[in-house]
Amino acid sequence: MSVNIEQYTSIKNDLGENVKLIAVSKMRSVEEIKVLYYLGHRDFGENYVQELMAKQLELPKDIRWHFIGHLQSNKVKYIAPFIHAIHAVDTFNLLEEIDRQALKHSRIINCLLQDHIAQEETKFGLDAKEVKELVSSLPKYKQLNKLNNVKICGLMGMGSFSDDLEQVRKEFKYLKCLFDDTKADLGSSSFKQLSMGMSNDFRLAVEEGSTMVRIGSLLFGKRPDR
Repeated sequence: MSVNIEQYTSIKNDLGENVKLIAVSKMRSVEEIKVLYYLGHRDFGENYVQELMAKQLELPKDIRWHFIGHLQSNKVKYIAPFIHAIHAVDTFNLLEEIDRQALKHSRIINCLLQDHIAQEETKFGLDAKEVKELVSSLPKYKQLNKLNNVKICGLMGMGSFSDDLEQVRKEFKYLKCLFDDTKADLGSSSFKQLSMGMSNDFRLAVEEGSTMVRIGSLLFGKRPDR
């Protein structure tokens, strides 16, 4: 058991009420998750559908599960009955599939649009033009009675994995600007979440306007090899 309760308490106190902590529990045991659950934590992030499904069956039903990894459209159906939020919506086709599966279960699923802000080419995500195009098309689809079972709640992004903190700060500043512009274009009170910042850079992200941070290794220690 490697849960760092002292670190968890310190981070929670530092973040305060305005920034939500998503405890990244991928590759962590049910017992480790329960440690934070019994401390009152409810928001956990997972990257792999099969692993998430197994944990969801074993753990309390009031956990708010956040899917934070790359999600394939053909796997949405497995998590649609219970998922609280999907952070990494990076195509319009994926958004449509989430809507279809949510409708089957009479649910509305919270979604964040993933924007590619890092220098690494391997990261998934939309660029600023694609975000704007997607947002501008939403009213048309809602008039056609589509996309009424997804709620676009904000943006998500990952900074470069780099020791150059000024570069990472620039990326976070850029995403915050895109968030503000998108919020203005969307004109929706539900568009209020900016998910950026992980164990290595969450304090920087909060300084630049993050409302959600995704932290794993600081809470659970070094992740075991898969």
